[in-house]
Amino acid sequence: MGKFSRRDFLRASAIGIAFAPAVASAQYDSFFPFDSEKDSFNNKHLGAFWQGVASGDPLTDAVILWTRVTPLSEGEQEVKVGWEVATDSEFYNVIRRSHSIVNNETDYTIKVDVKNLDPDTTYYYRFITDSNKSTIGVTKTLPEYTSKVKLAVLSCSNYPAGYFNVYLEAARQQGELDAVIHLGDYIYEYGQGGYATQDADAIGRSFLSDNDTEIVTLKDYRRRYEQYRSDIDLQILHASAPWICVWDDHEVTNDTWREGAENHNEGEGDFFERKAQALKAYFEWMPIRPVAEGDNEIIYRQFKFGNLVNLMMLDTRVIARDQQLSYTNYISADGSFNQAQFTADISDPNRTLLGFEQLNWLQNTMASSTATWQVLGQQVLMGRMNLPAELLLNLRPGADVLTLFSELATIKARILAGDPTITPQEEARVNTALPYNLDAWDGYFIERERVLGTAKSFNKNLVVLAGDTHNAWANNLTDLQGEAVGVEFATASVTSPGLEDFLSLPQEAWPATEHAFELLIDNLKYHNVGDRGYLLVTFTEEKTEAEWVYVDNILSNSFSLRDDRNKLINVKANENKLDI
Repeated sequence: MGKFSRRDFLRASAIGIAFAPAVASAQYDSFFPFDSEKDSFNNKHLGAFWQGVASGDPLTDAVILWTRVTPLSEGEQEVKVGWEVATDSEFYNVIRRSHSIVNNETDYTIKVDVKNLDPDTTYYYRFITDSNKSTIGVTKTLPEYTSKVKLAVLSCSNYPAGYFNVYLEAARQQGELDAVIHLGDYIYEYGQGGYATQDADAIGRSFLSDNDTEIVTLKDYRRRYEQYRSDIDLQILHASAPWICVWDDHEVTNDTWREGAENHNEGEGDFFERKAQALKAYFEWMPIRPVAEGDNEIIYRQFKFGNLVNLMMLDTRVIARDQQLSYTNYISADGSFNQAQFTADISDPNRTLLGFEQLNWLQNTMASSTATWQVLGQQVLMGRMNLPAELLLNLRPGADVLTLFSELATIKARILAGDPTITPQEEARVNTALPYNLDAWDGYFIERERVLGTAKSFNKNLVVLAGDTHNAWANNLTDLQGEAVGVEFATASVTSPGLEDFLSLPQEAWPATEHAFELLIDNLKYHNVGDRGYLLVTFTEEKTEAEWVYVDNILSNSFSLRDDRNKLINVKANENKLDI
């Protein structure tokens, strides 16, 4: 059996979300009639809801509902889709009922902004055509007053790299979560044979035959979302709670910036056209409310969880980012590093990640908020991550990084212990440092100081959420004067490989490598180099608690939790540093 098997249906039912009532109310085969995932895509005579349902962008009085209906025939121009919202899973008390007409202008996706709802209330919803009912989704509005907020934070979900077990595990929090936060790389643009596809054929996660090259056109992006959203575990998490999302780079292409991308190459057309098509598909397929109607580029927006959490979702990728710096541009033919030019370029006060308008919005929004916690939901690491230059310039596949890590970590431990035998040469090896990742805030540190300065000047409790790297991190955020300003929690990936893959680290070397990172990077307090998982963040008036949850396997849909690797860290209100 393929992905739409009875076993998968039982997996969905077992966690007790609203999939069960919907499917139990009809014949099982009317929802999952195929033995093959590809059969479901190739047959266009269903009128069914093969990509499930979703909700998102909750407010105290409104929420976005989403689905896609498979057209009844190839030539169908319009489909009438009804929708219902109820206060109970049996739909005895339906409070909203209407319909919409969808067509290929939105790839047969439908988004409904249901308004005039009650705050802090759970609702059930479903969609209906003449021949089918969707599964039932569960959503929730934001509270006006609350003493606790619980969020699941995820990013970097690469379909061919493995099964979405992390999504299923996060869905087990259903009923406890106020929202799911997805920080980007929801899809990847690469084709079969590209990044992280080496296991795809063996585990049955290959791309469809008409979408197995790098995606460039609107049709390509739509088809890629269609396959991703066929995944049952992803559908389960979408149906279990409202999502609040931002994109990262792979929703367009790798290392996207304002006017280009590393992975936009000759022969792939105009970058701005590609970006426009990618963002159109994103807004079609994600349960997101436009900030400005008809504008598919502006995505930064605010969500208020009572007076406890002020969540500001940012775009650090598409609308304003200046091109990333690259160390290779500062290394001369003789191997020397042009430190003076690098320092001048990275210190350019006009260099931007957010852009003036978004930065101004962020500063004003944070300054005017009276919430206990100011939370940034964004893509890339904000923590100051300086590594010894000797290590950084040798941090590549094939290098003997384990020996280098060990040597430098030992020197750093001796320095911290006050060893009087430390030589100036040893100190220089550790203290001659460079930013670890120029694609992150380290490559735009002047603007980082402006953000941190805003939080500091208004005495805010700042928590930054990050994704992008495929690994888990926890950082103390300090300004250039070394004063504590906030904390950062970064989630591991859903499936995308991390540093353990890039550096070919055997699993037995993970703990030592993690310890070396924590020693060598001053403000880094926690690192996980190789597990796939997600982040649970719980806010109360007294503290914020971050819990990293990991699975032991993504190469089959049979998995367990890695309890030996899970991690729990707190930050107390008004302390701005991690409690470890």
